[in-house]
Amino acid sequence: MDEQWTGRTANRLLEAFQMTQEEFASHLGVSVRTVAAWRASPEMVPQNETQRILDTAHERAGDDVRKRFIHLSRLAAGPPQAQALRVAIAVVMRGADVLLVCRQDGDDIAWQFPAGIVKPGGSAAKVAVRETLDETGVHCMIREHLGERLHPITRALCSYFACDFVHGEAINGDSSENVAVAWAPIRELSRYIPADRIYPPILEALEAAV
Repeated sequence: MDEQWTGRTANRLLEAFQMTQEEFASHLGVSVRTVAAWRASPEMVPQNETQRILDTAHERAGDDVRKRFIHLSRLAAGPPQAQALRVAIAVVMRGADVLLVCRQDGDDIAWQFPAGIVKPGGSAAKVAVRETLDETGVHCMIREHLGERLHPITRALCSYFACDFVHGEAINGDSSENVAVAWAPIRELSRYIPADRIYPPILEALEAAV
């Protein structure tokens, strides 16, 4: 396929193959959890290796599968939507801990990963690193891009980055927005953020770190 795969188009290919999630995962050689994430997060952009796997599956598919895929794509086509607000999110790991900020919105207090708005034409990776430093005093470096999705609650287009801690003491550098900053044990992350609200590739990256 000429265009980049998203969770939506990957799930469309599954439907074209007329397979279950388990059968499609086996066919591609990926985990069932990965396939399930495509349905849960249609705007996500799979990583480069997965992009190649999907390209290969599409190229090697039979004519019937290709025709169904084209038909499903035409049915799904609609008027273009306005560009969503872009946000860069840094998942900064230091050993078995991950960096979190606690934001207050009115009476609501919620823990989340450091994040910042990406201006048109800006670099999401640079924003993730810069905002982490500004908000927490922690210097980090990008390890890998975990993907993108349209956030199910805020509807912002989110780019996620796994980052490594470089140096710095965690401090609350933005008291106007944040209540606190903390290194949270990865194994206890659900105490801070419900697991069902976390982008699945983040969970996979965190699980691999401990």
